[in-house]
Amino acid sequence: MAGSPSSYDVAVIGLGAMGSAALHQLAKRGVKAIGIDRFAPPHDQGSTHGETRITRQAIGEGEVYVPLALRSHEIWREVEAQTGEHLLTQNGCLIIGSEERRAEGNVRIDFMGRTLRAARQYDIPHEVLDAAEVRRRFPQFQAHDGEVGYLEPGGGYLNPERCVAAQLTLARNLGASLLLDTIVRSVSQKGDGVRIVTDHDEIVAGQAIVSAGPWAPALLGAPFDRLLTPTRQVMHWFPVEPEAAQLWAESPVFIWSHGTGPNDFFYGFPSLPGSGTVKTAGEQYNEATDPDRIERRIAPDEAGLMRKKHLDGRLAGLLPEGARAVTCLYTVTPDSNFLIDRHPDQDRVLVVSPCSGHGFKHSAAIGEAAAQIMVDGRSAIDMAPFSLSRFQEG
Repeated sequence: MAGSPSSYDVAVIGLGAMGSAALHQLAKRGVKAIGIDRFAPPHDQGSTHGETRITRQAIGEGEVYVPLALRSHEIWREVEAQTGEHLLTQNGCLIIGSEERRAEGNVRIDFMGRTLRAARQYDIPHEVLDAAEVRRRFPQFQAHDGEVGYLEPGGGYLNPERCVAAQLTLARNLGASLLLDTIVRSVSQKGDGVRIVTDHDEIVAGQAIVSAGPWAPALLGAPFDRLLTPTRQVMHWFPVEPEAAQLWAESPVFIWSHGTGPNDFFYGFPSLPGSGTVKTAGEQYNEATDPDRIERRIAPDEAGLMRKKHLDGRLAGLLPEGARAVTCLYTVTPDSNFLIDRHPDQDRVLVVSPCSGHGFKHSAAIGEAAAQIMVDGRSAIDMAPFSLSRFQEG
């Protein structure tokens, strides 16, 4: 290649939820940083799109996540104040499930019990409702006898596209460089730097953050190519019956765990102003996909399967035929917890949070933690629970 490679203190590869937050926090600290993305974020090709992402404070995936959620809420409010954007809506979060029903083989084992313990440990305001009270206060949710509801007033939803755009705007205003529509072909540590080869050019950085989501396994190679599995997910929008419009407009976000399998779980949102629809989605972990070859077309029966498996007998006031649907990608670890750690063979490369589908609510704090690791060598919030060593030891 002609000429000398461009040089930076830190390069951030992938500018979705985690990467945009990390680039913003690096620029805030005066670091000479560049962010690289194969598309032009915010975009709809990865994991960070689709109008809304749930946020909550008592985290049923484990108490170790609570400090990230709490700090993220603080950062979102700071970003709102700096940009004038509305990012975080705290309309409440209702979780329906059972303390006795324990899922097997995934991060949501004892989901309700963990949520309640986290709320008590961190003094997070909440109510516990029996099934009858859930049905009385929220007639759109037909909780079954024996189920309970956990209602957290501080929960709600984020607008993922606005969050990414706002943080990239702040990063750029603070001096960060952006290299968009650019594919990174390789990342390799050379001496006291990292060499990044793209399809256009070559970049040298003192350190690199790889937050490439479903593209991370192929880019990073071993051991990440066996630990990170991209999976196809589908988000559905169902029309609201006219007589239920007010109920759904004033609804909290919701999460419903109704079985012991990893896929016996779905979630959703209120009807956003002017939409006339409710967004809801389940999860599937059975089939891996290639992010460059994911089936974006939604089969005609997918909305019907969503309704039959999850919505029927649980949600009221929605019409049966889906209005639209879009795909997104999760990148899942074997235990469905985050992975945030240095590359075992390249200590100047930090791999940041393939989040197994439950990461957006934590992304602002993860970006801050990644920037702290780059600048200070350690983060204020302990990232040890998300280390690579748990898989090596296993």
